[in-house]
This record gives sequence, structure tokens and C-alpha cells, in this order.
Amino acid sequence: MKYIVCEKPGRFKLKEKNKPQKVEGQAILSVKKIGICGTDLHAYTGNQAFFTYPRILGHELAAEVIEIGENKQNIKVGDKVIVMPYISCGQCVACRNGKTNCCTELRVLGVHTDGGMQEQISVPLNLLIPANKLSYAEMAIVEPLAIGAHAIRRAQVQANEFIIVMGCGPIGIGIMKFAQISGAKVIAMDIDSGRLNYAKDNMDIDHIVLAGETAVDIIAEITNGEMATAVFDATGNKEALEKGIDYMANGGRYILVGLSNGKIEFAHPALHAKETTIMCSRNATLEDFETVIDILKKGKFPVESFITHNVSFTEMIHQFDSWLDPSNGVIKATVNF
Repeated sequence: MKYIVCEKPGRFKLKEKNKPQKVEGQAILSVKKIGICGTDLHAYTGNQAFFTYPRILGHELAAEVIEIGENKQNIKVGDKVIVMPYISCGQCVACRNGKTNCCTELRVLGVHTDGGMQEQISVPLNLLIPANKLSYAEMAIVEPLAIGAHAIRRAQVQANEFIIVMGCGPIGIGIMKFAQISGAKVIAMDIDSGRLNYAKDNMDIDHIVLAGETAVDIIAEITNGEMATAVFDATGNKEALEKGIDYMANGGRYILVGLSNGKIEFAHPALHAKETTIMCSRNATLEDFETVIDILKKGKFPVESFITHNVSFTEMIHQFDSWLDPSNGVIKATVNF
């Protein structure tokens, strides 16, 4: 079977290997569609934390079951399944407390172990989520949206509070949409006016702010001088991360969703004066996946506008570099098998 491996930063190669053999406790899947995320882009450019090469990328998987044994979910051959790509130990302090998303031994498909850019893949049964009622396009975006749903749940976003989401990429857009569903008033911020207009036109975001020197004043005007009670960073950008506190209300929360591969610095007096709550939000849990699946079933997310680029498996290598260029207007790229 064919697979694509990232041999080193900037280099993909199409190769062939034997199909996976059935192992007790695992299912063999035929990969039908895969989403490309920021992790894949950062791995390709050599800017991804916790990463080694060579690696088969891909963890946003829409698949069909080829072989499977007895399982608690009664999933059968031919069923459509989403893969929750977080392999947790189930025994550490985080897992025992229901936080499998930050397991001490966590391995993520496509990051710490080989992922889905292959025609078939063998995965543990406990990672499978039935999805017969979703399209492959919907299935391929469940994982990134679940990250947004998890961030909103972790921050305990309330109706009518002002929140800011820095970064209008796929994760940021997911945060915005689930904040809207929670009843919050959303302010989108980005350095790219095209992405801001996308958020306004396709996600019905009422307030968009171009990042820069006047951003604080604009946010103050929108919020009647009170600023936002919750600020989410979905950029992972050092400058943005260090600036986010300026947009936050006294007594507010700062939720770091994007991952920066380096140190960030804050002035302690500014943090202390606002009695700031800083929290990180990592990955997602089964509860978040189920939340997203329910939202998609109800048609509450604009899937067609969200997936802006779609290519075949064999075309991906030639298209990948173009997805790094913001001028090409990529929100979410997907690959068909």
C-alpha cells in the first residue's frame, strides 16, 4: 500500500509498504479523508515541539473499518469511524482524574507515532468513535473542532460575556463557533484581514479586530471599557501570547491553546493587578468529540466554507508548500484517499 512520509523538514516522499496485519485489540481501517492541521504544517517546516523524523503525519482521520473483532461499541466491518488520535496510558494521575488529553505518557498519532497519511492503518479499538451519520468531510474536521470545544469547556465560558480569540485559523474558528453556541459575545483578532473577513462572513462573528497598535483601544470601545473576561490564544505566536493580557478584563481568564516552541514572558505587575487566571488547554477528550459530532449532526457548523482546499492523496506532496502561504486563503485543507 502507498503512504507519504515526512523524511525531514521540507521533504515528503511517497513510498510503499505491506498492509497492516490484524492485532488483538486493534482494528484495521481504510483511510478515506484526512485533515491537514497546524501540527502537520509545523512538522513540515521543522517548527513542531515534541517531534522526530521520519514521521508519517496526520491525525484528523475519517475512515472505514476493514477488520475488527468484538468491541464494546458494536462497531462492524464497513462502519465509518473517527479516530481519536490521543493514545493515553489510562493509569497516570491525569488519566485517573479524567484528563486523558494530558496523560503523562501521551502519544499522538502523526506526532509521537505514525499517523494517517497511509491507505490503511491499524489503531486500538478504544480510539474509535462511530460516525455513520456524518460525511467524510464532517468526520475529518471533528478533531480540530474538538480542541476548540475543549477550550471553551475548560474556560467555562458563560452567556453574554465578551471573549477574544486571537488567531482565525481552524482552531481559533472552532473556539469562536463554540463560544457563540455558549451564548458569548465573540471578538476575533488576527493579523490577516482576509481571515478576519472569513470569520465575519462565514462564522457570523460580530466583532473583528486587526492586531496592531490600535487593537487595545478598539477592544475597549467594543466592551465599554471593560475588556474581555476571557482571552484565548490560538496562534502559538510569541508576540501574540505576550500581548494577550492587555486585552483581558480585571479578574479575567487567559487560555493558551496554541503551542509556542519557546519561552514567553509576562510582566508580573500586570498579571497580578488583574488577578489573572492563566490556563492551558491541550487536545480534547471523548466528551469534546461527542459534543462536536452532535453539533455537526444538527448542521450548526458551516463545513463547506471551512474546508477551503481539497486534493487527492497523490497531489498532496505538490500542494503542501502552497498551504503555507497565507495569501492562498487556506482555512482547512483536506486530502482524499
